Amino acid sequence: MTEFKRRQIIHFFWALFLVTLPVTSFPYFPPAIGGEALVRPLAVYPLIILVPLVLIPGLYKKPVPRVSLALFPILLVAGASSLLSLLRGIEPALGISVDARVLRGMFTLIIGCVVYLTVSILPEEPGDLRFSMRWIYAGCGIALAWSSLQVLYIVRFNSTFFEFLSGIQQHISTRRLLPDRISGLTYEPHWFADQMVLLLLPGLIASSISGYSLFKWRWRWLSVERLGLCWVILVLPFTFSRAGLLNLLILLVVGMILFGSLEKPLSDQALFMKSKRLRRQLAGTFFVLVIVILPIILAGAKNSFFSRIWQYWTRENTSLSGYITSLGFDARLAYSHAAYNTYKVHPFLGVGLGNYAFYLEEMLPYRPLAYIPEVLRVITPEYGRERLVTSKNFYLRLLAETGIVGLIVFMAFIVAHIGIALWLWLSPNNEQKFWGAMSLLGLTAFILSAFTFDSFVIPNMWVVFGFISAAYTVYKFPKVYGEETRMGSTIQADNLDFHILKPVDGGAVNE
Repeated sequence: MTEFKRRQIIHFFWALFLVTLPVTSFPYFPPAIGGEALVRPLAVYPLIILVPLVLIPGLYKKPVPRVSLALFPILLVAGASSLLSLLRGIEPALGISVDARVLRGMFTLIIGCVVYLTVSILPEEPGDLRFSMRWIYAGCGIALAWSSLQVLYIVRFNSTFFEFLSGIQQHISTRRLLPDRISGLTYEPHWFADQMVLLLLPGLIASSISGYSLFKWRWRWLSVERLGLCWVILVLPFTFSRAGLLNLLILLVVGMILFGSLEKPLSDQALFMKSKRLRRQLAGTFFVLVIVILPIILAGAKNSFFSRIWQYWTRENTSLSGYITSLGFDARLAYSHAAYNTYKVHPFLGVGLGNYAFYLEEMLPYRPLAYIPEVLRVITPEYGRERLVTSKNFYLRLLAETGIVGLIVFMAFIVAHIGIALWLWLSPNNEQKFWGAMSLLGLTAFILSAFTFDSFVIPNMWVVFGFISAAYTVYKFPKVYGEETRMGSTIQADNLDFHILKPVDGGAVNE
């Protein structure tokens, strides 16, 4: 196989990996690669091809990004904790043994690390980064288009249309569509909201606020990213994910702070131009707030459970505990409390990956379970609905299953990425500054979302970390070629033709 053809194959499967990221519970998975699990990312299929083509040769030929070395302590601590758990004599639960649970936990962590390393290593120059983000936008655009069709039956329900979409969804996800919430291409609405927050919003917000675009098309102040941001804002409320909408608002505020804090002292004429621009920005901010708030109110009118967020405080005898119960957070708090109790009993290395479920019942806080029906169903499941529950909080899962040591090493991994994101953001180069702002927004999205998910195998967070590492490597240690190249072209180096993975238009647009 020539180098040119090899590059074309890599390009194809890399694009396929990125565009399939939104499918998180693909029903056609063999048991050997997790066919019985709840989380079944479709992106695993192209990843299997990329590992021998990109990851293994890359680890052998290239220096591993230094920040990725922080993965090894995570794997070491998780492995040590899991091995120790095999000596505790824990009884099986729902027919699942400890060794099977540990094996699955380590397997999911390894898959996450493989995703991270592949994303970190594959981009070699700025064009690769732009090309990659466009394919992420393409995949998320497909998910948004599919979710927009789902919005139609929520606004005006039609059973025939709903059954038609649900029939298609069963070939995309292991779970059918819900008649009162949108799920996109994922297993459940909250997963879809998290997906948009982690994969799509950081890039869209950074582009929309800074004016830097990855696409040449622009009509006045409109760009592809600004249209995409409006699309997400209109669709996201129909997930009825409270955490998703809160994260959206926080990311918008953080994005404005990031770019507003980089202003330099200006002359009188520049101050006049700045005030004019500020008025336009304020008008734009008001417009954004309107298109954020209106869909939320419209969605609340279609879902009384969602409208409790603001309607609860209009009642008499309100309280914070009553508000939490009204929002349906009792079960999540119970799971979190059980995870923290597990950590207190096993503080150093935890109970091993996946083993929190075996301790759930004895670690639950003292409270009548009749008031928390979800927890009661988990402890006494119906036939055919047996499934080990998780803590639904990434930080508390780390504490319970890997102890304080595991949490510390993972936080060190996050801090390392914050450092390189700041390096990119503080760069005088506009393109690097864009990647830095996107990286900081991505990290903010992860830190927020990690309070409501706990899976290692969902690739969203690993893709975010991977692109931060890749952007730092590309700009800190640029790869020098004899001439500027474009995707599909070849260049001459050491009498050898090879293909460069780069976007067709070869560049981005800065407003």
